[in-house]
Amino acid sequence: MANSKKSAKQVGTTLDAMVAEGKALNEVWKNRQTAQKKLFTSDTKADGFDTRLGKLLQQLKAQSPLDSGQISRQTLATYHVDKIDRRRRSEALWFVENEVACRDFIKKSKKGYTSLSALQKAMSKASKEADTPTEAKASKGKSSAKAEKKVSDVGQKPSKDDIVQSIIKACQYSGIDLLDIAEALMEIDTVSEAEETETKVAA
Repeated sequence: MANSKKSAKQVGTTLDAMVAEGKALNEVWKNRQTAQKKLFTSDTKADGFDTRLGKLLQQLKAQSPLDSGQISRQTLATYHVDKIDRRRRSEALWFVENEVACRDFIKKSKKGYTSLSALQKAMSKASKEADTPTEAKASKGKSSAKAEKKVSDVGQKPSKDDIVQSIIKACQYSGIDLLDIAEALMEIDTVSEAEETETKVAA
């Protein structure tokens, strides 16, 4: 029994440490997101890095003798932008070529963006949704609702991991030490074994 209590205590300590680590990482992530949003705002200003880079590339593209409109490596090297990440150059050029639409989309955003990649993705998604007919959306919504209803009607038994996670969440919500729950469960198991022994003796 002593070993079981010691084991339960170790589990509780490990879980507490994991929760603390997750909380710390979440704070780091939030700080990074805030910093990246500020940097994005700065880079997309009229005199920001991405705007300046995009405008330079737009001028080089217009002067390009290639039929494809692509800027040669030699030209990029001549104007000292060949060492800038290729994807960043592409995004900056896209931003300047679609500047009015981009700024309007950013202005309407409630959450803001952390990069041009995120902005591109959001605008592409919004464009696809706008092109989808209303009836198709409604039909898709009904199909999803039916599918969800079928799954809920059938039901699935929770796994061991599901039960453990539920207990952890319940303890965190109620402010109950997980160790107390572990000891209570062990006591239930001990009582069950005692009842079985008594039943066998009585028989």
